[in-house]
Amino acid sequence: MPRFNTVAILGVGLIGGSIGLGLRRRGLAGRVIGIGHRKESLRVARERGAVDEATVDVAAGVAEADLVIVCTPVGRIVDDVRSAAANCRAGALITDVGSTKAEIACAVAAGLPPGVAFIGSHPLAGSERSGPAAAEADLLVNRVVVVTPDETARVEDLKSLVDFWSSLGARVVRMSAVEHDQALAATSHLPHLVAAALALATPREVLALTASGWADTTRVASGDPELWRQIFASNRAAVLTALVRFDETLAALRAALERQNDDSLRQILAAAKERRDAVA
Repeated sequence: MPRFNTVAILGVGLIGGSIGLGLRRRGLAGRVIGIGHRKESLRVARERGAVDEATVDVAAGVAEADLVIVCTPVGRIVDDVRSAAANCRAGALITDVGSTKAEIACAVAAGLPPGVAFIGSHPLAGSERSGPAAAEADLLVNRVVVVTPDETARVEDLKSLVDFWSSLGARVVRMSAVEHDQALAATSHLPHLVAAALALATPREVLALTASGWADTTRVASGDPELWRQIFASNRAAVLTALVRFDETLAALRAALERQNDDSLRQILAAAKERRDAVA
């Protein structure tokens, strides 16, 4: 039996399309409605089976939804949540999939109508690919989804949201929006900056000599530049703090090389290996 009568997904790209595919293939929703600004993306989402219906009309798309998932770029999430909330039925729950949480949660809290709840989410999944053509029904299986309820969140809404993500195969972690942004600055946002810096620092004339190490390390630099600009702007302070730690590590490596201190270099590399190997 479906867990939700109607789920509306605002933004049917990689994440939104994958959520829709997962819901429909598992029979978890009676109806999945895709909402978007680009008719072509909506057409692909329907052809791939990610949604039952598609519309460019936000008001019509969310009108009967029990759950609304906003899967648009970080810079648009606040406006899209507000637009959805203004047209939802009483009792609806809204979440998002943004890579930053504190700024969004603060802005959304000031504009929710009575009877509509919002709890932020962030699936730690995806790739440098985009669009519904890249969607996968099992994208969230065994992946972490962070949920960031504030002190006003109702127990039943939080349980419903946790159950939703769990039903798609995800492992749910709960933390505050601020804690999330500090952690993701180190584990997601800084790595993208480093990948971009490494790619740009590589002379074009030697690109033919790159191999798997360079490719693996710079893979995420192929992500949408505007999307990542929005993420960095939304989490600026935490990213700058993460950059300070990174700069200190680079300075230690530079000093070891300049002073020909092989013992220090070995210790840093060994510590880095230990940290990396701690991740299963």
